[in-house]
Amino acid sequence: MSDSKKRRMSMLDTLAQGAAAAPPSMMSNNRALRSARDAVDSHRIWELDPEQIIDSRAIDRMDPQDVGDLRASIESVGQTVPILVRRDPADPDRYLLVYGRRRLEAVRGSDKVTKIRAMIASMDDGAAIRAQASENTGRRDLSFIERAMFAQQLAESNFGTQAQIAEILNVTKSAISMFLAVVRSVGADLALAIGPAHGTGRPRWEALATALNETEADRAELVDLATRVRAQTDPDIADPSVTAFEAVTRRLRKMATLPRPTSGDSNVLTIDGKPAGKIVRTKAGVRLDIRVEDATFAEWLQSEAAGAIEELHARWKKRG
Repeated sequence: MSDSKKRRMSMLDTLAQGAAAAPPSMMSNNRALRSARDAVDSHRIWELDPEQIIDSRAIDRMDPQDVGDLRASIESVGQTVPILVRRDPADPDRYLLVYGRRRLEAVRGSDKVTKIRAMIASMDDGAAIRAQASENTGRRDLSFIERAMFAQQLAESNFGTQAQIAEILNVTKSAISMFLAVVRSVGADLALAIGPAHGTGRPRWEALATALNETEADRAELVDLATRVRAQTDPDIADPSVTAFEAVTRRLRKMATLPRPTSGDSNVLTIDGKPAGKIVRTKAGVRLDIRVEDATFAEWLQSEAAGAIEELHARWKKRG
């Protein structure tokens, strides 16, 4: 390094140290100090306290790999690849994680390593999300459902329009609409229970979404099925999330072969074990025919019916 460059770097370091020591109010009003600090941030690898780093990003990996092996490697040979953070605009002593969640978790869980190596970037929320998406897709392609879930989280966080989200994920706007439609139909709980299912592309996830819409499947039962199958699958033999996806698909396929209620179908209703009427499926919906001998019960039933229907509808929405 030339003498002149060394002098410039030394001057930046001196200014940045003054910036770090300055009160937040002074920092917010002194652009020179902030610029000096950002310049130093960009050309150094820092060793930070992991507890100073906040991870509030949208989740883009549904099935992060176990950090045990990574922790052992860092403890043995050190952290070779730094993480990327940015300064928290609301707290000068905090940093926001841009990427490097597994490395951060590994260091946090270590009783031998107390500092994490990090690059500090000056960027806004949009640039941070772009960097996160770029780093992860560069390391390993996100599966279809991971991209769909990531798009949904960005949409729900009011990150931007569908066109802006499409730019982040490097897809078309129509692809974002399709992502969101699939996640709505499948449900986040079931998608998370299944997992990333790498190699399971858009057509099969769309088919699963269609099957869910066309059957009266109990979502809680399917979530339990996917969870059990993943836990029982040996990852050395097969991808547990792909196995879970196939198990859920088989269950829905079996349900689709069962006869569905049609107009005119009815179920008998009983009270105290005695026939009291029937529930009839019509073209317009469902009709309840109930015979009640006790007038007091009839009046109570009439007053409570609206609330009972609301409760049943809420239960139906909760299950998907």
